[in-house]
Amino acid sequence: MKVVLQTMRYVVAWLPYASLPALILGTLFFMVSLTPSLVPRDTMVQAVLSGVSLAAGHAIGLMLSALWHRLEFPPLPLRARRGIRAVVVFICVLAAAGALWQASEWQNGLRALMEMPPVDTVRPFTIAAGAVAVFLLLVWFVRFASLVVRKLSGALSRVLPGPQALLVSITLTALLFWNIGNGVLVRGALTAVDRVYAGLDGVFEEASPRPEDPRKTGAPGSLLDWEELGRTGRAMIAAGPDQARIEAATGTPALEPLRVYVGLNAAPDPAARAALALAELQRIDAFSRSTLVIATPTGTGTVNSSGQQALEYILHGDVATVSVQYSYVASWLALLSDPEYGVETARAVFAEVYGYWRTLPPDARPALYLNGLSLGALNSELSHDLHQVVGDPFDGALWVGAPFNSPTWSEVTRNRNPDTPAWLPTYRDGSAVRFMNQTGLAPTGTAPWGSFRILYLQHASDAVTFFDPRAAWRRPDWMSGPRGPDVSADLRWLPVVSFLQLGVDIMTAVKPPRGYGHRYSFESYAKAWAMLLDRPDWTLGAIEDLVNHVNPPD
Repeated sequence: MKVVLQTMRYVVAWLPYASLPALILGTLFFMVSLTPSLVPRDTMVQAVLSGVSLAAGHAIGLMLSALWHRLEFPPLPLRARRGIRAVVVFICVLAAAGALWQASEWQNGLRALMEMPPVDTVRPFTIAAGAVAVFLLLVWFVRFASLVVRKLSGALSRVLPGPQALLVSITLTALLFWNIGNGVLVRGALTAVDRVYAGLDGVFEEASPRPEDPRKTGAPGSLLDWEELGRTGRAMIAAGPDQARIEAATGTPALEPLRVYVGLNAAPDPAARAALALAELQRIDAFSRSTLVIATPTGTGTVNSSGQQALEYILHGDVATVSVQYSYVASWLALLSDPEYGVETARAVFAEVYGYWRTLPPDARPALYLNGLSLGALNSELSHDLHQVVGDPFDGALWVGAPFNSPTWSEVTRNRNPDTPAWLPTYRDGSAVRFMNQTGLAPTGTAPWGSFRILYLQHASDAVTFFDPRAAWRRPDWMSGPRGPDVSADLRWLPVVSFLQLGVDIMTAVKPPRGYGHRYSFESYAKAWAMLLDRPDWTLGAIEDLVNHVNPPD
């Protein structure tokens, strides 16, 4: 019996203490974490998010309690404190249970907007257990860090005054954990992820056979070996449509689309890979086409197949596309860890292609457009400087799912016309910059396109675009006013919690089906390319017929 009591006392000692503010804020943060954000969450992701939110509210509450005591406000009588605490605990448990019970309905409401099946009803119990486990792990980690601080402070107090010893011990502990986390865990994880993606990149797939047409990259006569293109490059080159499929779908004569892809292993550095890309474009006579597109790939090296196919159908194959790989890593990971990832390659490719393009007679060269999805959109935007192109600008750009830190996107959205939503704004008269989503184009007035044009294709539910670091302390603009068609009306803003929710959303942004989140459909791409290229022959009806004929895979 004595052993049991000692064990219980030991366990209780390790349970977190919760002051009244910690109880209230922890419960509030936990409840709000269960409300929907931009992307539906599965059970385990929700459990981790709720556990971290509970810990954040608990920590803030403890800090407020400590501040109250430091200011020496008179405490309430012990009996009153016990009574109030019992009432608060009862209300918090009841409120948390109610939020858990409602959580599935909140998620199913968002899933219905995105045409996704509903979740199971057993989620509340699993989420609660997982959240408590995550919360306890975080509390124990903080306690362990505090123990390290106390031990160091005790040792240092032999040679330093008490306050100095405490300050030095806190600094040393912070540096220790930062170096372990950032230097060992994070770098180790990134290295492991890079190796996994590199291994996947080298896998050969039956769906991507080596082409025999000498106009194809990697075919006999090409300047690039098929093996060096990587998995994503081989997929781009081998994918349709070909000339026959375009003619069958459109009912008009077409050309064979030209595609150039340079893999990460094709040359030792970005400059050499860019030079190889230009040489391959020249070899296949790409500059004789009506349109040339520099497509900056995503972090994994992928050029979106829906966007590529839509472009080639809209232009009846009279187009050449060039893309150069710069990494294997997923875009969201590169975006959060190193936003400049891939800029060097994008700049080298643009400088090579644009430098040659501008030497051609203006009436005998193709229209030049930039294109990119996700991290590719950001790197595409950063691929050139104003002074490079001001004397002879390229024709325009289609940037899809542009990341939240894209400079031009941020500036235009911030300076949008009054009374237009941040998730689908209008900018001035729409002659230079326009925005589209899956429902179509934002109203832009009557001004036609100018000689230089930028079109942003984005979903209101795309967390890569609408993640906002300032959501930790202020409501993002896109939460104000009417919501986007794929954003839940139950979405609520709360400091800290909303930031955590959006942080999870950006990592799971590709989970929804095409047409939502960070997944863009063939139909949306077709509308966007037809708009950007100013092709009035591609009416909404014609695009709908094309979609029905092509029936692109999900």
